[in-house]
Amino acid sequence: MNDKQNDQNATGDGAVPDTAHDPAAHIQEVEDLERRSNTAARLFDVRRIIGGLFVVYGVIVTVAGILASDEDLDKAEGININLWTGLGMLALGVFFLVWLRLSPTIPPPPPEEAAAESGDPLVK
Repeated sequence: MNDKQNDQNATGDGAVPDTAHDPAAHIQEVEDLERRSNTAARLFDVRRIIGGLFVVYGVIVTVAGILASDEDLDKAEGININLWTGLGMLALGVFFLVWLRLSPTIPPPPPEEAAAESGDPLVK
């Protein structure tokens, strides 16, 4: 027997109890989802992801450049390309992370506040 049949048997008349139309519960659920969505938006800001990846890869490539042998330098005509590329990647990654810190993502206001600020009389 599945859950729907159990619910029908529990009520006696075959009707499934309907708790989805409780306005207070619905409002609380929407507010909770908005709060989690705003947190996820800040957590997965593309600047954080790009900056973090560039910093990690920049460290790896910079270390490879520091540990480069004379044979590796001869292949690149005397230019330590790993060192310069790694430093550039580090600089770009730090730029993205500083940009994120100086200009954080601001979540949009909830629909009620946005409507109140715009003076829309239809939205309560």
